[in-house]
Order: sequence, then C-alpha cells, then structure tokens
Amino acid sequence: MFQNIIMLIEKYWKVFLFEGLRYTLILSAIAVFFGVILGTFIALGRMSNFKPFRHIYYRKSKFKFVRWLANFNPISWFCSLYTEIIRGTPLLLQLYLFVFGLPKVIPIDADYFFWVSLALACNSAAYVSELFRSGIQAVDKGQTEAARSLGMNKAQTMIKVVMPQAIKNILPAIGNEFIAIVKETSMASTFFVGDLMTSYLKVNGVEYLALEILIIVGAIYLAVTFFLSKLVLAYERRLNSK
Repeated sequence: MFQNIIMLIEKYWKVFLFEGLRYTLILSAIAVFFGVILGTFIALGRMSNFKPFRHIYYRKSKFKFVRWLANFNPISWFCSLYTEIIRGTPLLLQLYLFVFGLPKVIPIDADYFFWVSLALACNSAAYVSELFRSGIQAVDKGQTEAARSLGMNKAQTMIKVVMPQAIKNILPAIGNEFIAIVKETSMASTFFVGDLMTSYLKVNGVEYLALEILIIVGAIYLAVTFFLSKLVLAYERRLNSK
C-alpha cells in the first residue's frame, strides 16, 4: 500500500495540488466571502424594526390577526425563514436544487461551478448571519446609547460603533466557518467541479486504487484544516492578549 501511495503522489501530485486543492480553496473563499456579505444583510434584516402596519390601532381590537399584523415584520420574517430552511436541510439537497432547479427559474447560461459556488455561499450566509447577530447583540448597549447621545442616528451608530466591535468579536468564528466550508466542498464532487474529491474520482477511474487515493486526499484535507485552525487559534490568542 505504501508503495502505491508513493507512486500516486509522484504521478498525480499536480492533479491533487494544482487542480483539486486549488479548486477547493477557490470554492471555499468564494463561499465565505459572499456568505459574509449576504449573512450581514440577513443578520441586520432579522434585527430590523420594520413594521409597515404598526399604525393600525390594534389595542382595542378583538381580532388576534389585527394585533399580529400590527407587529408583523416582513423583513425579519423572511430572513428568519431563509435561515431556518438553509440550516434545516442537507447541503447536498441544496446543491441539487441550485444546480438542477435554479437554472430553470433563472435562465443564466452558467456552468456547474457557478451554481455550486452560489449554493455554498447561500449556505454559508445562513450560518454567518447567526454569527453576526450574536456578535452585534454581544456589544454593550451602553455603546449604542453613548453614540446616540452624541447625535448619531441608527445607521451611523451601527456602521461606526457597533459593527467594528462585532466584526472583531466574530472574526475567529468566520475563520472556523471557512475551515468547515473547506470540508463541505467535498460534496461538490457530485458535479465534478474540480475539487479534491473530484480529483479522487478522476485518479481512481484510471488507477483503481480507491483506498490509497482516499488516504492521500484525506491527508491533504487534514493538512489544510490543521494549518487554518492553527491560524485561527493564533488570532484568538492575539485578541485575548490585548
């Protein structure tokens, strides 16, 4: 077995590193980058106070629906529904829906890599939104009150006071999300988008040495996640030392 592993590394190291690992890291970076952007808006949407029917004088109403409608926040409701659906369904199911279902709704001429990247980004956004929401809520309310007393409006307070502190608190968690996405990209091999597990399928289709190839791919995943986890840990220690 050891000789086969050495042979596979010597013969296919470019496939594993320059193709498989490269596409895995690209997919992960795209997913986390756009996931952070979308997740930020989802978190702000869940925490919004937009109630278009609040003007309804419902206190004397006998109907529960009228009281519910007055307190209804459509933005928060939609963002909460999105988060629950994404977090409550398997990633592989989401990949199938994005790759085979979404092109029928949105007629965009794109390859599997685009749709897989979009699915991973939307999946990551649901988890990142919870990180941002918890990070924003963890900021001391006195900071907000102080900013408002200085004449800042809600938007200025959020952008200049709350968000910088929240981002600082959740950066390590975003690093862990990136590590999780690196491993979850393995499901993208279902659509042969070039990731590490796709490299396994390609090499195994030629050499028929499944166990040896899986050991090599697993070692690469382990090395990458171990290196990234150490970076995140070092950043956490640096934050705690300040």
